[in-house]
Amino acid sequence: MTKIAIDAMGGDHGPEPIIEGVVQALEEKTFVPILVGDKEEILSLLPQYYADKVEVVEAGDVIAMSDQATNALKRKDSSIYKAVELVRNKEADGVVSAGHSGATMTLATLRIGRLPHISKPALATLMPSLGKTKTLVLDVGAVTDCTPQNLYEFGAMGEAYAQSVMGIKAPRVGLLSNGEEDSKGNALTKEAFKLLKELDGFIGNVEGRDIFNGHADVVVTDGFTGNILLKTSEGVVSTIFTMMRQHIRKSLPAKIGALMMKKKVFGNMKKQVDYAEYGGAPLLGINGCAIVSHGSSNAKAIKNAIFQALRYTESDVNKRIEELLSQN
Repeated sequence: MTKIAIDAMGGDHGPEPIIEGVVQALEEKTFVPILVGDKEEILSLLPQYYADKVEVVEAGDVIAMSDQATNALKRKDSSIYKAVELVRNKEADGVVSAGHSGATMTLATLRIGRLPHISKPALATLMPSLGKTKTLVLDVGAVTDCTPQNLYEFGAMGEAYAQSVMGIKAPRVGLLSNGEEDSKGNALTKEAFKLLKELDGFIGNVEGRDIFNGHADVVVTDGFTGNILLKTSEGVVSTIFTMMRQHIRKSLPAKIGALMMKKKVFGNMKKQVDYAEYGGAPLLGINGCAIVSHGSSNAKAIKNAIFQALRYTESDVNKRIEELLSQN
């Protein structure tokens, strides 16, 4: 049975929403969660019915969001270190953490290790799209200073993930640039463009709007640009919903209309853009599975992050990444 190691202590709100998310996941899927953290606190929050359905690993340290990611390697009693070690030692198939993202990525990369042919791993996230599926964007923060080779590897990893996990038979891979023309871009993207042409699914340069209009299934960028893109998108979504609420409050007809559309229109819109619906970002390129979740993740987000880990471990995505890179 698939085992998923879960950093029970790393989130902004402590272990409660994490354990609640694990319980929700157990209600829908069959797997073995390994909760890592303060055993006494974990067991006090875990409903008695689920006590024999989980494993608990004691960890006496927690890496705070304010701590340096580079110190994570020295803090071997921390919940995230021990959770990652379970994957390294093949005692778990994947790890999920809503804790310090830098520490999680550092430990996953150095302790679990990279796949052959991968120079740097990439953090991938799903963005809302008008297409049939969401758009996979990578990198969104793992590698801020990229080389053309890194971007090429990101493209191969994104294509493999879209095929193996998202179920897209022939994913369209685009390179984020300041114009669709082949001649557009900076020195980095122009060189990466030449390499990415080796991928069967490469469709050329795409612009920021193409992430959301369904023009591409996978969009490749460096981690600096990708992280700004991600944070800007989250801010735009939040601002639009706030502005809508402000305008609705000022008009009685708008209030009535909003009430009528609450479930079907606003409910579906919120579901499409809600981070909790997909729960976390996979770190692609490591020799295992690591899902990085928001520190503020609620129980629903943790549940869906676990589901992501299960889909990842049950797929052949890492094998597919190696096949693509070996071919080219």
